[in-house]
Amino acid sequence: MSAELGLRRWHAAIANGSQPAELAEMLDENAVFHSPVVHTPQRGREIVTAYLAAAGKTLGNDSFRYVRELVDGDSALLEFETELDGIHVNGIDLIRFDSAGRIVDFKVMVRPLKAVNKVWEAMAKQLQESAAR
Repeated sequence: MSAELGLRRWHAAIANGSQPAELAEMLDENAVFHSPVVHTPQRGREIVTAYLAAAGKTLGNDSFRYVRELVDGDSALLEFETELDGIHVNGIDLIRFDSAGRIVDFKVMVRPLKAVNKVWEAMAKQLQESAAR
């Protein structure tokens, strides 16, 4: 199954600190990212890499953990929990993979509203810092 192969790569990349080069290798050239706070889908390997790397740095603190994983064919749903500045964040990553296990579509949903606002604030800062480098 393509999702199982892709998930092995995904979990390894998360464990390695969400390094942009490693994330880019696992993305289809035309990958699409759906943010919980940006209405327009982000399209293409370069921008999706930037969003996933920023998310990894923003959410991937010591409290981050996946608490549930569902796999069906080329798709996976991963529920996660973390804490940002004392705010509990609960969300899901909905990922679709191609036959080679590359990510073609990545959607993130976050709750509650207080967490959405905190994630938006932290992600905006991370993306600005990355663009400045």
